[in-house]
Amino acid sequence: MKQAFYYWIDVFGFLVLAALLAVYGRWSLRFAAGMGLAAAAFALWVTARFQLGASFSVTAQAKRLVTNGLYAKFRNPVYLFGELAFLGTAIAWGHPAGFIYLALMTPVQILRIRKEQAVLEQAYGERYRAYKARTWF
Repeated sequence: MKQAFYYWIDVFGFLVLAALLAVYGRWSLRFAAGMGLAAAAFALWVTARFQLGASFSVTAQAKRLVTNGLYAKFRNPVYLFGELAFLGTAIAWGHPAGFIYLALMTPVQILRIRKEQAVLEQAYGERYRAYKARTWF
């Protein structure tokens, strides 16, 4: 139960933000472009989360090396598309706070990625290095 809570808390936070923007946002070309980016990235983010399946963890762990689906092209699609979804909401909102949030969270996500990569390289060695060489981000 606790793991399920952590599994979806960021998605829930994003959906609340997107809903608030949809209700209270000022409709404009910038707003539509940002919400479009957010919606597309959100769909890919959730897809990546489902493809990761039981390998998802809050802390860096090597449960299984996932290399199918979006993971066949991207090493970190959850982080990539999650960040793009929040970027879309920042663009749609047009307020500096959205971009400040991204500026603060992106380095945190990069640190998480590096920690996960180290754990996966330790666990899977050459197999992970070969996967890393053929994928982006």
